[in-house]
Amino acid sequence: MKKVLFATTALIATASVAAADVRISGYGRFGLDYNDANDSNVNGISKTTITSRLRLQFDMSAESDSGVGFDARFRIQAESRDNVVGATRQANGARFGVTYEGFRLNVGNIIGAIENTPGTYLETRTAGTGIDGAGFVSHVGNVNNEYFNWDAYSSGGGGVNGVEALYSAGGFTGHISYSKRNNSTVNPGVGNGAPNAAARSAIMLAYNFGDFNVAASYQDSDFAWEKKAIITGSYDGGNWGVRLAYADNDGIGKVGLYGNYDIGAASNILVWVTNEDAVSAADVANGRGDNRDGVAGSNNGEGTSYGIHYSYDLGGGASFETGYRRASNDNDTFQAGVYFSF
Repeated sequence: MKKVLFATTALIATASVAAADVRISGYGRFGLDYNDANDSNVNGISKTTITSRLRLQFDMSAESDSGVGFDARFRIQAESRDNVVGATRQANGARFGVTYEGFRLNVGNIIGAIENTPGTYLETRTAGTGIDGAGFVSHVGNVNNEYFNWDAYSSGGGGVNGVEALYSAGGFTGHISYSKRNNSTVNPGVGNGAPNAAARSAIMLAYNFGDFNVAASYQDSDFAWEKKAIITGSYDGGNWGVRLAYADNDGIGKVGLYGNYDIGAASNILVWVTNEDAVSAADVANGRGDNRDGVAGSNNGEGTSYGIHYSYDLGGGASFETGYRRASNDNDTFQAGVYFSF
């Protein structure tokens, strides 16, 4: 089975641009999701529900006589999770790009340098565990219920309306990104929380040499608890692969170990384990959430999470995906379903 190795589902945005072209692509996924955190008698949600998503992606591109490429992308998608059907979606925020040789400039609904760091997402079709990612607990940047606190391409919203530059040459890739939100509340819980413009900036450097890949990224942010540094390393042995990742999430460290193996020509199994450090008492006193075990009111996110994912290629762009995940707060999920691309 050919493994799909990628940083994120948005990474294909770095592909070269052809002459004037309009392309429609996408995927569908549907299946069952068991989550023991749900209870129909407590939060009104059954432990077992249907999870699904249908996504259409539109890519438009043109090339000038001098070889400069221009492109744009937007998506339309509909999904259901926890027995709640998402509202009818209009198009998400557009991203516009300019390319020349190995250089790309994007504006609008940008990818984001942290999001594009190789080795942070799982090597699965959903980039996480199971049929819909199972909360992406496997990502070392997600700690203390402070999930996805970095700039990333938004499939269901307007995105951050930022700017970014990417450059690739040989095995090297560099990526810088910047965004600013008008009237954002900086450092909630600290000071007066007055609305003002808040910025994020990030940089990512990656290098591939043969079967080895290394990457490092850093984000600075005006928002509370959003500074983070990530480093990853991976080895692709052909029908197997192994990866190590670590992130310092503004004082909360998280390390992850990941491995996957092809079983015959059509199957792949992936296992992973992460460990999240405890938040400091000083940060909690300053308004940060508490992940420490055995503390009243804590989210109990400190400690070890692990998971296993199995994929079977059905051919024609379709596959069967299933996975089990236990989070560090002892939340168990199990998912199984079908994923198909077009």
